[in-house]
Amino acid sequence: MGKNTPVIALLISDETYEIMLNNIKEVKARESLVVAVADEDDAEVEKYVDFVIRAPKTDSVFTAITYSVALQLLAYYTARKRGCEIDKPRNLAKSVTVE
Repeated sequence: MGKNTPVIALLISDETYEIMLNNIKEVKARESLVVAVADEDDAEVEKYVDFVIRAPKTDSVFTAITYSVALQLLAYYTARKRGCEIDKPRNLAKSVTVE
């Protein structure tokens, strides 16, 4: 990790929340860019990260679904911004056709 390595952090409102905040603080100490995916009502996270992607607050059983949608959108818009071919990912044919 360092200045040229962005980090995506998932902050879930459960017993792992404080642990993740401590991990984010360590990453920021190494001057990495940190993007967090957090619940829409989490005001604490903005103090420690560079960008926050908000996900709707749901029951903890469904958090993985809402966060994965946010991460898929992040991947899509990042690829689009970089000029990557979105509908024809590199090496797709090899992974699909190899038995």
